[in-house]
Amino acid sequence: MASEDVKRGESAVSTIVNLAEEAKLASEGVKAPSHALLTICKSLVAGGVAGGVSRTAVAPLERLKILLQVQNPHSIKYNGTIQGLKYIWRTEGLRGLFKGNGTNCARIVPNSAVKFFSYEEASKVILRLYRQQTGNEDAQLTPVLRLGAGACAGIIAMSATYPMDMVRGRLTVQTDKSPRQYRGIIHALSTVLKEEGPRALYRGWLPSVIGVVPYVGLNFAVYESLKDWLIKTKPFGLVEDNELGVTTRLACGAAAGTVGQTVAYPLDVIRRRMQMVGWKDAASVVTGDGKTKAPLEYTGMVDAFRKTVRYEGFGALYKGLVPNSVKVVPSIAIAFVTYELVKDVLGVELRISD
Repeated sequence: MASEDVKRGESAVSTIVNLAEEAKLASEGVKAPSHALLTICKSLVAGGVAGGVSRTAVAPLERLKILLQVQNPHSIKYNGTIQGLKYIWRTEGLRGLFKGNGTNCARIVPNSAVKFFSYEEASKVILRLYRQQTGNEDAQLTPVLRLGAGACAGIIAMSATYPMDMVRGRLTVQTDKSPRQYRGIIHALSTVLKEEGPRALYRGWLPSVIGVVPYVGLNFAVYESLKDWLIKTKPFGLVEDNELGVTTRLACGAAAGTVGQTVAYPLDVIRRRMQMVGWKDAASVVTGDGKTKAPLEYTGMVDAFRKTVRYEGFGALYKGLVPNSVKVVPSIAIAFVTYELVKDVLGVELRISD
């Protein structure tokens, strides 16, 4: 008994010492390794859940958008949002509306997790450098600095998961009438590697990187700036105890998504079209009837822009914009709100000023 009491006493003392050391590290602005690792894991989980939930909620609109972006202009099958959704339902059923969503979630969960975590960490680094440069320890991130942090996060996340996005695009556009079927993400990845080489997995990467700056960067910058403005000004009683309600956060996310997607949309169209290059059955898949055999060939991003505008007009750069607008607003809004709610549930403290 005495020995057990001694062991318990030693354990209690050890626990107190460890807590004291962690408290000391925290007071000096340094997080204990275990706490830092836990925070990273929670942030990744929150970002992953946010991405998966938001994309699943708008999966039918996401598929229709891609079909509109790449369909052959001489064989129109999808002509508008309502007609397109009805056509998919009539010809492919409920499963057709969600085709490619499993692959999209497999991609978007790690993509969103890395993106949100990268934004948090990039913001901290940029803020620390900004405070050192200005000599003002109370300085906060400006909209331009937030744009930079968001762009860094988007490029890192997109590059890490781009091969999955490339094959997801092909899986999404193929139909039951396609002459050849990719059976899933693993089969698609292995087939592209075998028949087209590893470089094919990064077709369309350049317009994606360029599009990251206005899209992801503006999303974060607009969202965070709106939040700060609302908390400071407290208009119309929208702020209680320096916290925004779910509805207000949803509106901020919607505004951020609208601005980002409108500016970057032409680059998204070009990316999707470049992803089809090299796919020998692409013409049949895009038209859906197997009658048109004209290959899709672009030598690069500029060539893709030039040929798209020359043969289809400037409006072709905005094909699918309507379903994308309907999709992206709730998608981005749900992603941001879900991320913050999951962080609250997990008890994550990720304030940039820490």
